[in-house]
Amino acid sequence: MNLNFTKMHGCGNDYIYVNCFKESPGDFSKISIKLSHRRFGVGGDGVIYICPSDKADAKMRMFNADGSEGKMCGNGIRCVGKYLFDNNMVTGDNVTVETLSGIKTLKAYRNAEGAVTSLRVDMGKAEFICKNIPVLTQGEEAINVPLTVDGKEYRITCVSMGNPHCVVFENDISSLNLEKTGPHFEHHEIFPEGVNTEFVKINSETDVSMRVWERGSGETWACGTGACACVAAAVKNGFCKKNTDITVHLIGGDLIINYSDERVLMTGPAVTVFNGSVEI
Repeated sequence: MNLNFTKMHGCGNDYIYVNCFKESPGDFSKISIKLSHRRFGVGGDGVIYICPSDKADAKMRMFNADGSEGKMCGNGIRCVGKYLFDNNMVTGDNVTVETLSGIKTLKAYRNAEGAVTSLRVDMGKAEFICKNIPVLTQGEEAINVPLTVDGKEYRITCVSMGNPHCVVFENDISSLNLEKTGPHFEHHEIFPEGVNTEFVKINSETDVSMRVWERGSGETWACGTGACACVAAAVKNGFCKKNTDITVHLIGGDLIINYSDERVLMTGPAVTVFNGSVEI
């Protein structure tokens, strides 16, 4: 059978989007593995299925390139929002999307021609309680605690944005060998569900740079939940302030994150690359 899809990206975090209001693709996990391959498939960090929801305007199911299902993807959900607006599946400037991390509300921003170019997402509250992340370490929270990974000690801060994150602050992130280091974090025994790892350089109180190793996908050009986690961790460690717009520089572009005790707001671009059809 042929499967119609749309290739989209947020800051280079690229996924293949399937409209399950119209398509019945079958095994989501197997299709994600097949289509995500950058040599033998369409190529992407995974596949996101846009499905009907009885709780929101649509439901998002996100599968990584290895076929594992993720609870949430910040860059992906912005593209879901754009897709719904672009295909006249919603009207106005706001849209709700059901995820495995709850219902998220997005606000669309348009250019002079009326096309949606960026969206702000209410990502909900950052979670620092270890058992809720989950992370198996002493203490109720893991803020700037030591962790030995592959023979080297790091200082880590752990936070959940609906999925688990481990944030490491470094003075130099450009020379890091994430292909070697990333898997050791992802599969470390203290993270029973694996972990996304952000390596962050603080440039100023309102400006940080980040590289990310995503569980199930490897190093990606951007990670929306990771950008939220890194700012939340930066505030917790005293590097940045609450209720302030913080620019997060990623390989694929910039995101604006605003952290408060009640919620984390993320604003960033969403881009359609092309539409296509593939035999599965």
